[in-house]
Amino acid sequence: MRLGLLPVAALIALAGCGSREALRPATGKALPPKPAMAATTPTVDQLLTPPPEARPERSDELLKRSEERPDDRFNLPPPG
Repeated sequence: MRLGLLPVAALIALAGCGSREALRPATGKALPPKPAMAATTPTVDQLLTPPPEARPERSDELLKRSEERPDDRFNLPPPG
């Protein structure tokens, strides 16, 4: 019984992957109301785009070339 359900479940999952139509509100529903400080109501694309705080850019500087580390007076050998 379980072996017969596996191909059916795989086909149903595969069928759901092919949906490529534009997103829009359900029939009879509207987009969320306009935010209080916004000039216009955001579009669907604007609502789906994450803000920069959600996906920050990398800000640290990568090592471009090999450099000798400066002496560190606290870099002591382990006690022996």
